[in-house]
Parts: sequence; structure tokens; C-alpha cells
Amino acid sequence: MPSLSLVIPSFNEARRLPTTLQNVSRYLRGSPFDESEVIVVDDGSSDGTSQAARSEQPTLAASGVALRVFRNDANRGKGYSVRRGMREASHEWVLSCDADESAPIAEVEKLVDAARAGGHAVAIGSRALDRSLIGIHQPKYRECVGRLFNLNVRLVTGLRVADTQCGFKLFLRQAAQRIAAKQRIERFGFDVEQLYIAHKLGFSIAEVPVRWNNQPDSSVGLCDGLAAFADVWRVRWNDLRGVYS
Repeated sequence: MPSLSLVIPSFNEARRLPTTLQNVSRYLRGSPFDESEVIVVDDGSSDGTSQAARSEQPTLAASGVALRVFRNDANRGKGYSVRRGMREASHEWVLSCDADESAPIAEVEKLVDAARAGGHAVAIGSRALDRSLIGIHQPKYRECVGRLFNLNVRLVTGLRVADTQCGFKLFLRQAAQRIAAKQRIERFGFDVEQLYIAHKLGFSIAEVPVRWNNQPDSSVGLCDGLAAFADVWRVRWNDLRGVYS
């Protein structure tokens, strides 16, 4: 049976992280994974996120799941936190997912099945392939911006991925380690960089429709979105400079 490392980047998530970890514990208790661990990376939170995560260690231990908590000394960004978690992972498959559970943890089985069936090193959750699986949609303007962003990604990087920004991505550990070693973008454009590096290194990518619900209290603002557009061009520039070689 496969083993799983679950990476949860977290910034000021003390309020909802305990519930998320309890749900993860319930799922992993009856999941098909032989071994599993949860890695929470606290991105310099000011609300006690690390303490909230550690308070759930007994809950996960009762399910046979190790919980490891790392704290960045400052707010470095989601990309930095995911990269740190991926480099700390010890199991066969590494899943990065959001603390808000936009995509339910059980959807990971779809990704593992698709990756193993097709011999893929990377499998990513997608909202774009089957929008009937979206329970709560983003506001219309955000969905429009998302489509524009994806067009920008395709034109600038050549990636043929319908949804780069769904925060639900699975990697073989060896692929995760090699990709993380080359990542440079620390904030919200990191998803595109991850997939671009994966493609450049020759790792095939499976895109899998998953259930997803928008969380209205998302911390991603307009400035973050604009910065992500700029990061797409940074990825291309980094490649031209040989950063990913």
C-alpha cells in the first residue's frame, strides 16, 4: 500500500486548523494508506497557529499518524512553506493541500489512482475539468480572473494545464524533492513554477477533477492575484537564465 505525507501550509489558521486536523485524522484512520504523516508549516503566524496544530497531536497519534509542525521565523509566503514541507516529507507520496479544506482530503485517492494508473509522478486537482463538482463557486469576477490567468500561463509558459491554482497537488517524493530544490518563487505564483519545473524535469502530470468548495474568508487579495500574474513572467525569465537547468 502507498504511504502519504500531507503538507499543510498555514498562516494565521489557529481558528480552523484544529478542525481540519481532526477531519484529516478521521480520514487517515480508515484510508488505504499504509503509513501517513501530517506536516504543518506555520508561515510566521501571529495567532498561535503552531500551538493550535500541536494541540491535535494526541488526536492524530491515536489514528497512528505522526504530526510534525515547523514554524518559519517570518512570513515568507505560501510557496516557501510548501517547499519547506515537501523537503521534510518522508513518505512515498506527498500531497500539498490548503488548511481551509477547499478540496476534501478524501479526494487524494483520485489523484493517487490517476498517478499510478498512468505512471505519472505528479497529479493535480482541477476545478476546471468538471465544474459540476464545485459545490460553492467563487464570485463571478474571480472565476473570470482565473480564466484570464490560465490563458496567461498557457501563452507565457506553454503549460497545457486547465487549473494550475487549485491548492491540491500530489507528487512522488523523489519528484517533490527535485522540484523543491529548484523552486525560487515564494508567494502565490509558486504553483505555476512547480508545474513548469516538473515538466522541464520530464515528470508527466495528470490533471484530475476534484470536489471543491470556495471559502469566502480566503486570505488571497487583489494584490496577491496581480503578483501571481507577474510571477508567471518570472518563471519564464528564470528559465531563460538557466535557473531551472
